[in-house]
Amino acid sequence: MKKGLFVLLMLIGFSSITNAQAVALVSKPIDTVKLYTPNADAVKDIAKAVKEAKKANKHVLIQAGGNWCSWCLLFNKTTTNDKQMDSAIHANYIVYHLNYSQENKNDAVFASYGYAQRFGFPVFLILDGNGKLLHTQNSSYLEEGKGYNKRKVIDFFNDWRPGALDPKNYATK
Repeated sequence: MKKGLFVLLMLIGFSSITNAQAVALVSKPIDTVKLYTPNADAVKDIAKAVKEAKKANKHVLIQAGGNWCSWCLLFNKTTTNDKQMDSAIHANYIVYHLNYSQENKNDAVFASYGYAQRFGFPVFLILDGNGKLLHTQNSSYLEEGKGYNKRKVIDFFNDWRPGALDPKNYATK
């Protein structure tokens, strides 16, 4: 009897929800963020970012990965949602998301940067305003637990900003 009453109450409860609510109950949330464009012309896009960086006296921060990479999406979400990290990026870098996926592995581009994919994803490349590779950063050094360590990320951004590499900042008197 109790089982029958429970089933009846459940049916009444479910009949009162809308179709959209029912779909939401059984569906997983879908991440619609698309940072990477598999069909992009990475060589052309990076050249444009380098030109922009030179003009603005910034460096290029290439975040290599793919829309399939949960750590790539998490890094972007973490840095854009934190005002201090977001400011450190935009003050010193032009950002480009270099795609690596089944659709387009950008083999030639990765080869030209010393096969950065060997570190896994995301991997970060810092280019100067002339397009010279200054640094390749393995993202695992920025991670902590199930996310990114804010201090390590900010230090990374600060350590490779244009001013950090300016000899005038280290001249002795």
